Amino acid sequence: MKRLLLSAFVLTALASCKDDDTNSNQEINYSKLPQEFAFSKLATINGVDVINGGFGSGAAAHPTRKGEFYVITDRGPNTDYLSGKKFLAPNFTPTIMHFKINAEGNIEVIQYIKLKNPTGQPITGLPNPIGMGSTGEVAYDASGNVLGTDKYGLDSESIVAAPDGTFWVSDEYGPHIVHYSAEGVEMERISPIGVNTGTRKLPAVLAKRRANRGMEGLCITPDGRTLVGTIQSMMLVPTKALATNTTLTRIVTFDIITGQTKQYLYKQDGGASDSVCDITALSNNEFLVIERDGNFGTQGGIKKVYRINVSGATDVNGTDLAAVDGMKINNKALEQSTWDEITNAGIKPVSKSLAVDLVAKLGYEHDKFEGIVYLGNNKLAVFNDDDFGVVDDGNGNPKAKILPKTGKVDKGTMYVVDIQ
Repeated sequence: MKRLLLSAFVLTALASCKDDDTNSNQEINYSKLPQEFAFSKLATINGVDVINGGFGSGAAAHPTRKGEFYVITDRGPNTDYLSGKKFLAPNFTPTIMHFKINAEGNIEVIQYIKLKNPTGQPITGLPNPIGMGSTGEVAYDASGNVLGTDKYGLDSESIVAAPDGTFWVSDEYGPHIVHYSAEGVEMERISPIGVNTGTRKLPAVLAKRRANRGMEGLCITPDGRTLVGTIQSMMLVPTKALATNTTLTRIVTFDIITGQTKQYLYKQDGGASDSVCDITALSNNEFLVIERDGNFGTQGGIKKVYRINVSGATDVNGTDLAAVDGMKINNKALEQSTWDEITNAGIKPVSKSLAVDLVAKLGYEHDKFEGIVYLGNNKLAVFNDDDFGVVDDGNGNPKAKILPKTGKVDKGTMYVVDIQ
């Protein structure tokens, strides 16, 4: 019955997309971009203002209305502390912002949608308990007191806006892919085999993502059938000590109707400290993905978008999706294997070519860019994650996140750039 309902959902959604696309022929005025999002103060911690921002961890276009977008926050403002994180606003709820570019070319907020558990109560960004997607991180408040966990907590990093008005969100805990209603209420939570959240599952090996480096990107194919997620960087397969291929990360696909998954290898330019972030679809097989490091763009940072194609890549799911180390070659996990060994085993990663270098093209000054949306006609919308205007001072306390080029506090900003 579920399969039939999902099939009906996809067909109805695609029909809706065609019937309701009333703005498809309207030109949108992007001439006033880049433009910052409006923000207010969320809290003041040790004299440092935490802004009510964070929008830009992931982004998606409205499926039927041109010039409208959704951006999502992550789990909330935090700093490194002992074995985990200080949550500067522990009751913060990961939030979707729906906005449009209005007739004057300005960003106009339409709605804020807070994410909620299945009973409709707002969730937090606090870590999941053991067995529910825990990364082992301990949550502390701003004073260093241990906080609890949240069974439905999410470190949200990416968003898909489905044609029926619902959302798919992926995160860095489980990693989970969560289906939310138009009002932000959880409908389904899809997690690796062995994580106790639901019946439809991802391959067990994905639970070996590193803490704070889970499923960083998510998009949906234009046919509305397949979710495509990116793991941020090398996973710890089989263990932290034995995972040696620092440029290998994975792409996972999930068929919404059948629940079938596939995995592909992605070869990063940088090492394990660099990030493969958001992903946006060009076709059912071709996508744009972010690669970046953690430096500010004006201080030698790497901020690039690559065009990739999965059609010639090898599915590395293997025959046993419950295998915690995934597919092996020569009795070694893929993360233990060199690229030569992987090639000799007949495994091909996704193909990739440079689409745009944001530093070279825009003089991009932020340390992060984590949201992209393909607009058509070789134009790409780009969003940065401002980290709520704060960073770690090195002692687990917040300090203002200052852009070195301007000396101003970093704020969420939307850009539009031409790509190759």
